[in-house]
Amino acid sequence: MSPAPPTVVLVHGAFADAAGWLGVIDELQRDGIEVLAVANPLRGLTCDAAYLASVVSQIDGPVVLVGHSYGGALITVAGTADNVVGLVYIAAYALEEGESLSELQDRFPAPPLVRSLKQWTYPTDGGKTATEVSIAPEAFPSVFAADVSPSVVRVLAASQRPLAASAFTEAASAAAWRTKPCWALVADADQAINPDVERFGARRAGATTVELEGASHAVAISRPSAVADLIRDAVRATS
Repeated sequence: MSPAPPTVVLVHGAFADAAGWLGVIDELQRDGIEVLAVANPLRGLTCDAAYLASVVSQIDGPVVLVGHSYGGALITVAGTADNVVGLVYIAAYALEEGESLSELQDRFPAPPLVRSLKQWTYPTDGGKTATEVSIAPEAFPSVFAADVSPSVVRVLAASQRPLAASAFTEAASAAAWRTKPCWALVADADQAINPDVERFGARRAGATTVELEGASHAVAISRPSAVADLIRDAVRATS
């Protein structure tokens, strides 16, 4: 009996939710690929990666993890699970063990996103408060989704989910790309992550890499077919 094909687990990043994968999910399901798009808590690298690892551990059979943006940091850590057979980075961070998002970003010029963040507070255990960030609505179109239709961008900006500020300084406890095959898509017009950060991470991880000219950070929404093609490559290679 041939082994079961991998389940594709899609992990969204900051300022977004699982609905951003709709076009990609449709493409993959048309090919009969099992897909699960998880709801990323966005509360910090350690706890978010632990949540993702718990989801993966409850899936029977092999898994290909796909991370967009901050989701790339999560698959880097959670991807050490035994049943993860491949990693796919979509306009994403591929961290080294012991490295934080800020440390990786600081190697390169800051993207426009950094000047466009709005701070909020939220309650934590013990009556304390913590800080989270979102993208200022007026900056969202150019920073996050410059190649997406204005009507869709307005919805994305209004429904964005903030990221805990602590996520930028927490260090990755593992780098799964050291032992798992990986693929990467670089969005060369990304204004949320410097494309050179994406290129550097992909090269360091030894990823099979494609680069999309003119693609924004919201590449899974604007170019779902291209994103799905790369994921299909990973599924075929690990089946």
